[in-house]
Amino acid sequence: MTQRELDQKALEHFSGRVVRKDLVQDIKSGANVPTYVLEYLVGQYCATDSESAIEEGVERVKEILKKHYVRPDEAEFIKSEVRERGRYRVIDKVNVQLDERQDAYVGSFVNLQISNVEINEHLVSKHPKLLGGGVWAVIDLEYLPDNVGSEHSLFGIDSFKPIQVSSLDLEEIKERRREFTRDEWRDLLLHSLGYDPASFSDREKMLFLTRCLPLCENNYNYVELGPRGTGKSFLYREISPHSILISGGKTTVAKLFLNLNTGQIGLVGRWDVVAFDEVGGLRFSDSEAVQMLKDYMESGSFSRGTEELSARASMVYVGNIDLDVEGVLKSSHLFKPFPDDMQDLALIDRFHYYLPGWEIPKMRSEFFDDQFGFIVDYFSEFMRELRKESHGDAINEYFAFGDHLNQRDERAVRKTVSGFLKMLHPHGEYTKEELREYLEFAMEGRRRVKEQLKRMGGMEYRAVNFSYIDLDTREEIFVTVPEEAEETLIPQGTQQPGSIYTIGNTESQNAVFRIETQALPGKGKKSISGTPGSEMKEEFETAYDYLKANMRELSREESLDDHDIKIQVLNPSDASEGKATSVGFLVGIISSILDRPVRPRLVVLGSMSLMGELVEASSLVDKLQLAVDAGAGTVLLPAKNKDSFSKIPDEILDELELVFYTDPIEAASKALQLE
Repeated sequence: MTQRELDQKALEHFSGRVVRKDLVQDIKSGANVPTYVLEYLVGQYCATDSESAIEEGVERVKEILKKHYVRPDEAEFIKSEVRERGRYRVIDKVNVQLDERQDAYVGSFVNLQISNVEINEHLVSKHPKLLGGGVWAVIDLEYLPDNVGSEHSLFGIDSFKPIQVSSLDLEEIKERRREFTRDEWRDLLLHSLGYDPASFSDREKMLFLTRCLPLCENNYNYVELGPRGTGKSFLYREISPHSILISGGKTTVAKLFLNLNTGQIGLVGRWDVVAFDEVGGLRFSDSEAVQMLKDYMESGSFSRGTEELSARASMVYVGNIDLDVEGVLKSSHLFKPFPDDMQDLALIDRFHYYLPGWEIPKMRSEFFDDQFGFIVDYFSEFMRELRKESHGDAINEYFAFGDHLNQRDERAVRKTVSGFLKMLHPHGEYTKEELREYLEFAMEGRRRVKEQLKRMGGMEYRAVNFSYIDLDTREEIFVTVPEEAEETLIPQGTQQPGSIYTIGNTESQNAVFRIETQALPGKGKKSISGTPGSEMKEEFETAYDYLKANMRELSREESLDDHDIKIQVLNPSDASEGKATSVGFLVGIISSILDRPVRPRLVVLGSMSLMGELVEASSLVDKLQLAVDAGAGTVLLPAKNKDSFSKIPDEILDELELVFYTDPIEAASKALQLE
């Protein structure tokens, strides 16, 4: 089906609810009006494929906005017009609340900055959204001189016409969905977001729709990190009036959850989606904030004071990855842009989906189309109605989960699959292969979270080989993460003499370091550069002093006094320290002096005292897993670690050759294969 044929189909089955998206962009450039308000007006006057009628409708919309849309800087002028004329028509957003003292509804106008306007009960019952975030409307304001001197407003509402969707028949949508194929419906949803589906691959289309999952799935925890300019925050800022976007900066527990002083519920209780933009700059002024986030993201409830409260808001975190993903994965993890206090393993484990933002192309003008899509307010109400349903158990009909998925993994995958089924198959009809596609997409996004947890937390999160079983064929299918197949940190082949990889302790984690050594003819000078911390410098001093006293054990013809030693520490993980690396320094210096490379894909573990006494490598299993992830094939480690051999998982032993040494000089001899 061509795009024009899809337009005709959309106009036929959703007349008055679809709009040509390029018209909205043209008008919006001259009016700072929310997209969902603008599209409602365009949908009312331009829902046709007749060019002449469209031109007439566009002019009508522009005229309405020019005459009646209230800009905040015009508020006093408009109020004066109402007073002088007695009545004046405006377009503004109205919020309503119940005044308990008066036992009456009162409203406030956002741009006009008018409050305490009396609201008829019939108006509230007809448009309940007035109480839940407010409604944009065309309003005839009237002047009430009798209220002069009273606590009531001088202004009242004479007529009220919403310009947002005030009601939606989900059953009607489900029935009309049957007139479209899955791919046609997917393209129509993408048109609704303003994109031209013809510009994107099938995978890119699915990535764009994944951004909508928090809108249609309750308590969905979603993260997207990627380059700038890919439209990460656009959906939550412009498309849905039920989402709020918080730009990077300080936020508080009271703002998010509950203000104990006023008793007012926070953002999670008032919005469908709470999205944090520029998450790298996010700061919490309360020490308990991260713990409350963890509790809420796990259970959908939070304790504040003596009360336990529930909410349904989905949590979205979007931000930028400044480095290329290949480089990040060689040395670090994909949650590196998060603030330090949010790089909490338990918090990260709550994420249901990590969208690879680096796969989404940067926005260009040709990506925005001139086709018909749902009015965004209609689209957002459709998403909101879908939150009342769940289809997570649909997986059970055809598939079962593999052994590596724990309960939290399964819940994440089910919520993602449920969201796709609700968006793309609201009528409940889908094929096994379509379900398989959503299942694999869901497992990939959750596995991306687990892969980073494994990098950050070690063996506790080693179960990342996600799979599912086809119940008809009993075949087990494994789901991979595309970026994990990239080149590893430790390259194949032999390194230059003096180059060595080691793993050091840094705070509560471990990190891979590359040590590059140059031994030049000289007078026994030494220097170290790069990014070593003070404790790593001490490790170097220990290795140097030990070797200076024991060099003749390795070579009678060599002396450190005849060489100037220059060390550069490469720190791809940007770790703050590198303790327990002295044996690695020792091996690097000897390799450079003898002009002999170490064996390929080698990692050296271990630390020693000034007298050469070896220290058992700590957190051995985690360090070995990190070595595997970095691309190591052989690990050199102290013989004292032999007692821990039985604790090493078989999957690690299958990947690594472990070589033990009993003293520092033997470590160098085995690393250089001098035996």
